[in-house]
Amino acid sequence: MRAGDFTRAWAINDRDLVQIAHPPKHTGPRHLQRIWRGEDLHGRHVLVRCYHGLGDTIQFLRFMRPLRAIARSVTLWCQPELLPLAVRAAGVDRAIPLHDGAPEVDFEVDIEIMEVPHAIGARRDQVEMRVPYLALPPAAVPPLRGEQGQALGLVWKVGDWDKRREVSAALLRGLAGPCVTLYSLQRGASTEELAAIGALDISTPDIVALGHRLRQLDLLICVDTMVAHLAGALGCEAWVLLHADCDWRWPQSDAHSFWYSSLRLFHQRCPGDWGNVIAEVRSALRTRLEAGQATAAM
Repeated sequence: MRAGDFTRAWAINDRDLVQIAHPPKHTGPRHLQRIWRGEDLHGRHVLVRCYHGLGDTIQFLRFMRPLRAIARSVTLWCQPELLPLAVRAAGVDRAIPLHDGAPEVDFEVDIEIMEVPHAIGARRDQVEMRVPYLALPPAAVPPLRGEQGQALGLVWKVGDWDKRREVSAALLRGLAGPCVTLYSLQRGASTEELAAIGALDISTPDIVALGHRLRQLDLLICVDTMVAHLAGALGCEAWVLLHADCDWRWPQSDAHSFWYSSLRLFHQRCPGDWGNVIAEVRSALRTRLEAGQATAAM
């Protein structure tokens, strides 16, 4: 899947499915339910479970349209904070909030959202979707304050999984400049971090408001976390900072991803060395600003 060879990926997954035992499904807490094990989804009422990260759900929502093309109905059982986006996703008949226990809906087949591309034998063109593939509902989001020149959003911290993805806030200070206003989208950022970076806080726990904030920005610079997936799904320009042993969904060295056409990737050359990554970002940002000034002067 990292290489984009989906035919080979599904063949490997088919082999692995044969080796999985078949205990009864649809019983017990949601985190104990087993993944899809090869059931035919054609003409079935399908329940799609989303019990991984928010970014995983956003990334794989692109497969609901081709799933619905073969299924009788698609019910998405997803994280409550994503419901406003999920109910508007193409191919989703109904979206309900995820919780422990069993869902209060009827279904014939259940499948985890990250197994859907395997189940439908997704092709490369179904992965390389035109963006945006998610729609934002209207929201009253105030305009950016203090904007001068380019509005640049920043996210530098991650959740508990794989802290190698994080960047020190102090390293981002060098991105500030006379033609750039820095805005923090980082939830839980301390006053000290904001001061060290020189950024204005526009963070929000509301996913819809966050999406509208991304659209207000000229550029987002972020680590590998949910915000990167949201920006990509909305077609917002973002630069993503990746550690040396990045996750499978990103190429190991390429600057572009076939998952998201609006993202540019910056990779660590040596594990733990964010200094060179930020230096590359700073150089690319300088080039971007000079090109914008040249265009404005024409």
